[in-house]
Amino acid sequence: MARNLSPAAPSLIWTASAKRRIRRFAMKMARVILFTARMDAMSEFYGKVLGLKQVTNEKGWKEFAAGGTKIALHSGPSSPGRKGPKIAFGVKDVAGMRAKLVARGAKFGKVHEGEDFALCDGKDPDGNPVQLSSH
Repeated sequence: MARNLSPAAPSLIWTASAKRRIRRFAMKMARVILFTARMDAMSEFYGKVLGLKQVTNEKGWKEFAAGGTKIALHSGPSSPGRKGPKIAFGVKDVAGMRAKLVARGAKFGKVHEGEDFALCDGKDPDGNPVQLSSH
Protein backbone atom coordinates (compact mmCIF):
# COMPACT_ATOMS: atom_id res chain seq x y z
CA MET A 1 0.00 0.00 0.00
CA ALA A 2 1.38 3.40 -0.99
CA ARG A 3 1.47 6.19 1.53
CA ASN A 4 2.95 9.64 1.59
CA LEU A 5 5.57 9.83 4.32
CA SER A 6 6.95 13.26 3.52
CA PRO A 7 4.65 16.24 4.07
CA ALA A 8 7.41 18.54 2.78
CA ALA A 9 7.52 16.67 -0.54
CA PRO A 10 3.97 15.63 -1.47
CA SER A 11 5.07 14.50 -4.94
CA LEU A 12 7.14 11.68 -3.43
CA ILE A 13 5.30 8.48 -2.60
CA TRP A 14 6.99 5.74 -0.59
CA THR A 15 5.96 2.12 -1.05
CA ALA A 16 6.85 -0.20 1.82
CA SER A 17 7.91 -3.76 1.11
CA ALA A 18 9.06 -6.46 3.50
CA LYS A 19 12.73 -5.86 2.71
CA ARG A 20 13.11 -2.29 1.45
CA ARG A 21 11.44 0.97 0.55
CA ILE A 22 11.34 2.09 -3.05
CA ARG A 23 10.99 5.77 -3.81
CA ARG A 24 8.63 6.45 -6.71
CA PHE A 25 7.98 9.73 -8.45
CA ALA A 26 4.30 10.49 -8.70
CA MET A 27 3.03 11.84 -12.00
CA LYS A 28 -0.47 12.90 -12.87
CA MET A 29 -2.16 12.30 -16.17
CA ALA A 30 -2.33 15.62 -17.98
CA ARG A 31 -4.26 14.73 -21.12
CA VAL A 32 -5.16 12.11 -23.70
CA ILE A 33 -4.28 13.30 -27.21
CA LEU A 34 -6.44 12.25 -30.14
CA PHE A 35 -5.11 12.91 -33.63
CA THR A 36 -7.74 13.99 -36.13
CA ALA A 37 -8.06 15.26 -39.68
CA ARG A 38 -11.64 16.38 -38.83
CA MET A 39 -11.03 19.03 -36.16
CA ASP A 40 -14.45 20.70 -36.55
CA ALA A 41 -16.43 17.46 -36.27
CA MET A 42 -14.33 16.22 -33.34
CA SER A 43 -14.58 19.59 -31.56
CA GLU A 44 -18.34 19.53 -31.95
CA PHE A 45 -18.51 15.98 -30.61
CA TYR A 46 -16.42 16.61 -27.49
CA GLY A 47 -17.71 20.14 -26.88
CA LYS A 48 -21.35 20.10 -27.91
CA VAL A 49 -22.28 16.42 -27.95
CA LEU A 50 -20.45 15.35 -24.80
CA GLY A 51 -20.75 18.78 -23.19
CA LEU A 52 -17.08 19.14 -22.20
CA LYS A 53 -15.82 22.69 -21.65
CA GLN A 54 -13.24 23.81 -24.21
CA VAL A 55 -10.23 25.21 -22.32
CA THR A 56 -7.66 25.68 -25.14
CA ASN A 57 -8.19 26.82 -28.72
CA GLU A 58 -4.99 27.09 -30.73
CA LYS A 59 -4.26 26.40 -34.38
CA GLY A 60 -4.28 22.62 -34.73
CA TRP A 61 -4.81 22.07 -30.99
CA LYS A 62 -7.95 22.14 -28.83
CA GLU A 63 -8.36 20.87 -25.28
CA PHE A 64 -11.50 19.97 -23.37
CA ALA A 65 -11.73 19.64 -19.58
CA ALA A 66 -12.61 16.07 -18.65
CA GLY A 67 -12.63 15.81 -14.88
CA GLY A 68 -9.08 15.59 -13.54
CA THR A 69 -7.55 15.44 -17.01
CA LYS A 70 -8.06 16.87 -20.50
CA ILE A 71 -8.90 15.47 -23.91
CA ALA A 72 -6.78 17.18 -26.54
CA LEU A 73 -7.46 17.20 -30.26
CA HIS A 74 -4.35 17.51 -32.42
CA SER A 75 -4.39 18.07 -36.18
CA GLY A 76 -3.03 15.03 -37.97
CA PRO A 77 -4.11 11.78 -39.55
CA SER A 78 -6.45 9.69 -37.42
CA SER A 79 -5.84 5.94 -37.24
CA PRO A 80 -8.18 4.48 -34.64
CA GLY A 81 -7.39 0.85 -33.98
CA ARG A 82 -3.92 1.21 -35.52
CA LYS A 83 -2.60 4.25 -33.69
CA GLY A 84 -3.98 4.64 -30.20
CA PRO A 85 -4.24 7.87 -28.24
CA LYS A 86 -1.11 9.38 -26.73
CA ILE A 87 -1.09 9.53 -22.94
CA ALA A 88 0.59 12.72 -21.76
CA PHE A 89 1.91 13.18 -18.23
CA GLY A 90 2.29 16.67 -16.82
CA VAL A 91 5.64 17.40 -15.20
CA LYS A 92 7.39 20.65 -14.32
CA ASP A 93 10.87 19.57 -15.45
CA VAL A 94 10.53 17.56 -18.67
CA ALA A 95 14.28 17.08 -19.19
CA GLY A 96 14.83 16.04 -15.59
CA MET A 97 11.98 13.54 -15.59
CA ARG A 98 13.08 12.17 -18.98
CA ALA A 99 16.57 11.51 -17.59
CA LYS A 100 15.15 9.69 -14.54
CA LEU A 101 12.81 7.54 -16.63
CA VAL A 102 15.44 6.70 -19.28
CA ALA A 103 17.74 5.61 -16.44
CA ARG A 104 14.98 3.20 -15.40
CA GLY A 105 14.78 1.73 -18.91
CA ALA A 106 12.07 3.89 -20.52
CA LYS A 107 12.41 4.81 -24.20
CA PHE A 108 12.06 8.56 -24.89
CA GLY A 109 13.25 10.79 -27.70
CA LYS A 110 14.70 14.28 -27.47
CA VAL A 111 13.12 17.06 -25.44
CA HIS A 112 11.47 19.67 -27.66
CA GLU A 113 11.01 23.17 -26.29
CA GLY A 114 8.55 25.79 -27.47
CA GLU A 115 8.00 29.34 -26.37
CA ASP A 116 6.18 28.38 -23.18
CA PHE A 117 6.38 24.60 -22.99
CA ALA A 118 8.61 21.55 -23.25
CA LEU A 119 7.67 18.03 -24.30
CA CYS A 120 9.24 14.67 -24.93
CA ASP A 121 7.68 11.70 -26.71
CA GLY A 122 8.28 8.06 -25.90
CA LYS A 123 6.65 4.67 -26.10
CA ASP A 124 5.42 2.13 -23.60
CA PRO A 125 6.53 -1.51 -23.94
CA ASP A 126 3.67 -2.25 -26.37
CA GLY A 127 4.63 0.72 -28.54
CA ASN A 128 1.80 3.00 -27.41
CA PRO A 129 2.79 6.68 -27.48
CA VAL A 130 3.37 8.49 -24.17
CA GLN A 131 4.54 12.03 -23.57
CA LEU A 132 6.08 14.14 -20.84
CA SER A 133 4.78 17.70 -21.11
CA SER A 134 5.11 20.93 -19.18
CA HIS A 135 2.11 22.38 -21.07
